[in-house]
Amino acid sequence: MLAGLAAGAGAALAGPAVLAQAAPRVVVIGGGFAGASFARAVKRQDPQLAVALIEPSARYTACPLSNSVIAGLRGMSAQHFGYAGIEAEGITHVPQRAVRVEAEQRRVVLADDVALGYDRLVVAPGVDMRFDALPGYDAAAAEQMPHAWKAGEQTLLLRRQLEAMGDGGLVVLSVPANPFRCPPGPYERASLIAHYLKAQKPRSKLLILDAKDAFSKQRLFEAGWAALYPGMIEWVGLSFGGTVTEVDAATRTLRTEFGEHRAAVANVIPPQRAGAIADIAGVADRTGWCPIDPATFESRLVPGVHVIGDAAIGGAMPKSAFTANAQAKACASAVIALLRGGVPDAPKLINTCYSLLAPDYGISIAGVYSPQNGLLAEVEGAGGTSPLDAPPVVRAEEAALGEAWFGTITEEAFG
Repeated sequence: MLAGLAAGAGAALAGPAVLAQAAPRVVVIGGGFAGASFARAVKRQDPQLAVALIEPSARYTACPLSNSVIAGLRGMSAQHFGYAGIEAEGITHVPQRAVRVEAEQRRVVLADDVALGYDRLVVAPGVDMRFDALPGYDAAAAEQMPHAWKAGEQTLLLRRQLEAMGDGGLVVLSVPANPFRCPPGPYERASLIAHYLKAQKPRSKLLILDAKDAFSKQRLFEAGWAALYPGMIEWVGLSFGGTVTEVDAATRTLRTEFGEHRAAVANVIPPQRAGAIADIAGVADRTGWCPIDPATFESRLVPGVHVIGDAAIGGAMPKSAFTANAQAKACASAVIALLRGGVPDAPKLINTCYSLLAPDYGISIAGVYSPQNGLLAEVEGAGGTSPLDAPPVVRAEEAALGEAWFGTITEEAFG
């Protein structure tokens, strides 16, 4: 099948008459929740499609629940997922890196110079850290002050630093302005780090320096912190000097306009942008993110190319694994309709985000989104958050639901 896709690149250059003789070809770049979910969904909807998933890694390391790894509640192996389930469905896993997208010829060029032709291309690159956005913070500094915002070695580095810290140490967590991957993630992380500190290093404190004055599920998080970790977590928002303006990795010092904070452990989450292939493909704009048609997820900059997941400008829809999976399935339906010469239906998309404050204490937020005025807008009255005054049994049930959701979404994406 891969040989056929590569041969199809030549057919694409030969003109539409030749191309029309080939089976429709769909190429996906990126094997995370968005790309993997899309590949499986589009192949299941039309088994005759030739589908290739370009992903250089042999396995994917999932970010959801990785905060539990940092807190010592979960092993990293539970975050690893391979592509055998995808290959079993007749999808070709191409273990290469895409280095160029030639949109006019409708082909993707790989690192080994093989070119894959496509009828529709889906780009799902996730995010990259913007190491140019915070003075003093670069890839080298991340080895001293880990971001751990891509699950893997950075996750384990932050865990090891917490384990090595003495009791009474200060943990500082720096949170960027929106948009970034998983808006509630930093506050879940703060909660689970506090859970670890309470059990192992109870004289320690955690300081959150935030470049915003409000955050997702704020009232729920703050009520949980007061109940579970009184006096342990301090949150400083934008108006009170929460924006980190510079860091010194050698001394683990974070500076704001109001002063500086020297940490025993510093978790610096920098601003982000769409993964590098988005720039290479020409689908990212000056913001670093990718504008899309909200009904089809087709790029507003490059025809025939669709962008899903964290990289897309999704309007009100947050960047999350649930979002990536929902967009993938909607995009699969749209791509099939377009390949058949039809008009895709306007999607209604759901996002639910579960957060753990402790192993038996979960909260959630949900929303429904639909295309409005060129963006994905929230459907009023269709979502909501966990009750603020829920009893412990409800919090425990939500924690269990979050774990069950992870099992469902990883099964849908990876099999």
